[in-house]
Formats: sequence, C-alpha cells, structure tokens
Amino acid sequence: MKVIVCIKQVPDTAGGVQFNPDGTLNRAAMLTIMNPDDKAGLEAALRLKEQYGAEVTVVTMGLPKADDMLREALAMGADKAILITDRRLGGADTWATSSTIAAGLRNLDYDLVITGRQAIDGDTAQVGPQIAEHLGLPVISYAQDIKIEGDSVVVQRQYEDRYHVLKAKLPALVTCLSELNDPRYMTPGGIFDAYEKEVTVWSRDDLKDLDDANIGLAGSPTKIAKASDKVRKGAGEKFTGSPDELVEVLVGKFKEKHII
Repeated sequence: MKVIVCIKQVPDTAGGVQFNPDGTLNRAAMLTIMNPDDKAGLEAALRLKEQYGAEVTVVTMGLPKADDMLREALAMGADKAILITDRRLGGADTWATSSTIAAGLRNLDYDLVITGRQAIDGDTAQVGPQIAEHLGLPVISYAQDIKIEGDSVVVQRQYEDRYHVLKAKLPALVTCLSELNDPRYMTPGGIFDAYEKEVTVWSRDDLKDLDDANIGLAGSPTKIAKASDKVRKGAGEKFTGSPDELVEVLVGKFKEKHII
C-alpha cells in the first residue's frame, strides 16, 4: 500500500506575518511550521504504515527551505520526501497550487492521498478537493477517523454535531482535521536518519502534464486586492453621564445585543 501525504510549510503566526508588495506572503522572511491539519494527516498515514506496512511519501510545493519540514516528516517516520520548488511556481493560489501538486502526483504510484483540511495561512479548504478533481479521485473531506477495509477507505466525516461514515474505493483522497489525532514527536534516531536520507527535488520541468497557464502568480485566477498584517478596530461609541445614567445605557446595549 502506498500513501502520499501532501504537507505545507506555513508561517508561524506567533512570530508575525510579512507581505510582499504584490500582496503575497513573504514566506522567505518568516518563521515556519508544518501546517497542523497536514501534520494530523501525516500521523494518520504513519498509523496506516504501522497497521498495514504502507509506504509513506510526503510531498510539498514551496521554497527550498521547506526541506527542513520534509526532514521533520522523515524523522517522524515517513519513508520518502519530495520537494516541488521553482521560482516559476511562486505566488500560486489554490487553483495553481492544486494543478502543480496534481501534476507531481501523476509521477507517482499511490493508493491513498491524504491532505490537511486547510492551511492556516489561507483557510480555503480548497486545495485537497481540487487535487482530487484534477486526478479524477473520489474525495472524502473533514476526516476524524480513517480505516482501510479491503480495497476501500472508510472515513468518519465530521458534520456539525455528528459524523457521517463514508466509504470510497481506492485510490481516493482524504482531507484531515487537526483533531483527527495527536501527531507523534520526532525521535533522536529518526532525526539522524532523516538527515541521511535524500529529499527528491523537482522543478517545473519535471512536471510533464502541466500547462504553464495554470502555474504561479500569472496562472492564479484569484488576485489579492489588499493585504495587511493588522486589523484596525473602529473607534466605538463613547457615552457621558452620571454613573446611574451610564449603567442604564450599558444595560440597554446588552439587551439590544440579546446578551441579557
């Protein structure tokens, strides 16, 4: 069984975010982490490895420094790692990103593709389902539990205050919630092993079934009109009067907002 996990290096928002003049994130200047939903997806794949002897390959599209995140995945237990990186791919929106990653996955054999539900730097939840559409795969999203039964994947899909149990024939794609599990830590031995392994690097030229009209900033139909790292708050309302009058005003506002 071969499992591919798509992971993404995202800004560590605790360290603040920075933008380029065109409104895209300045990823090279920010501290980064593995996207939480993707990390849960990786843990799910590693558990399938333990249960069924699956081979786990992690794939990412990003800057060369994403090598560090891939080695973290290797240290956690992934078998192989692939980095898709090229200046021509920069500034991609969800359409361009999913088109590029799908082209990369066409170079690989797989039974199951796992992605995170969404990335914390975009919150669109679009890339996973879009990859499935490009590849013609059935997709089950918002997974809170994953099992393999024969030639099918069985997923508990989160749905408001309950869950649905869905089954899809392999190959298929599943998007995972960060609540799916508690990802394991890297081990010292795993870290040493990770830096002895080779990370495969692909450029645009290694992706054969891909139209240049669908890559990078130029191939992204979504355009950012304005970006800011600070949310401005309104001035609010100011009231004057005696303490009794202000209490009356405050109680009135609470009632207006149905707080009391």
